[in-house]
Amino acid sequence: MAASELHVEIVAPDSQVWSGAASMIRVRTTEGEIGILPGHQPLLAVLGAGELVVAAAGGAREHFHADGGFLSVEGDGGRVIVVADNCTRTEAPAAGPVSVAS
Repeated sequence: MAASELHVEIVAPDSQVWSGAASMIRVRTTEGEIGILPGHQPLLAVLGAGELVVAAAGGAREHFHADGGFLSVEGDGGRVIVVADNCTRTEAPAAGPVSVAS
């Protein structure tokens, strides 16, 4: 049976950055950006430098910047571990005006 939510742990060499229940996590890997939902197949991926977003179970979005590392989705897709070389919390990007090229 697939998990109904993710348990996400984000760690850096010197600290636990974030841990909790989530409905989704989005990360940048060396192969491109991926999103992980509950029930995802087991996966091991190498992180690239970039944004990491966690949709926490309560609806809040947590934003981070990771500088490499790896991501592991375990078992039935209920547990996600991110081990980052360096990871810092960031603010959500501000929504700005959309420009259309002419």
